[in-house]
Amino acid sequence: MKKELVLALFAGVALAGCGSTKEKREANPGLCPNVVVLDDASRLIDFAGEEKVENVAWSAEIEGVSTTCRYFGDRPIEASARLSIAFGKGPKADSNQHDFAYWVAVTRTNREVIEKQEFIVPVKFDSDGNIERIEHEIEKIVIPRKDDTISGSNFEIVVGLVVTPRQALFNRAGKSLKFPEL
Repeated sequence: MKKELVLALFAGVALAGCGSTKEKREANPGLCPNVVVLDDASRLIDFAGEEKVENVAWSAEIEGVSTTCRYFGDRPIEASARLSIAFGKGPKADSNQHDFAYWVAVTRTNREVIEKQEFIVPVKFDSDGNIERIEHEIEKIVIPRKDDTISGSNFEIVVGLVVTPRQALFNRAGKSLKFPEL
């Protein structure tokens, strides 16, 4: 029994030391970029008519975002992101599926947008279901750096749903709807 335990510990230590490249062992020289969900675009409610519960066609809300990043030397920052989004089908929805869109932008902290990309998420609702939650992954976000003195803290990854000006104003006004219990 003791011999097996010693062999298992030895194997674990030996495998732990198996790094294939120097760059995998190096830590980031600084922080990863902050992730920000733009408040005006954090949710959307698509009304078919007046802004009332019974007129909701579609809704969506970004529930969470997580990112990881990796950089070293003077190479660009390579990040990935995972978004958790809840989608809703309201009483005025005209089908059981709908294409929703969101965007991801890379900015210099509190400055201009460097790059922005839009993603389409086709959502199919069960025939009796009104809510679908999806985790959507972006495998590679490349953030250019001038040199190795520029850290990830100089950048932000900003995300939001594609909303109309009317939907952005609805969000900005702090309006909300109380949905009846189903």
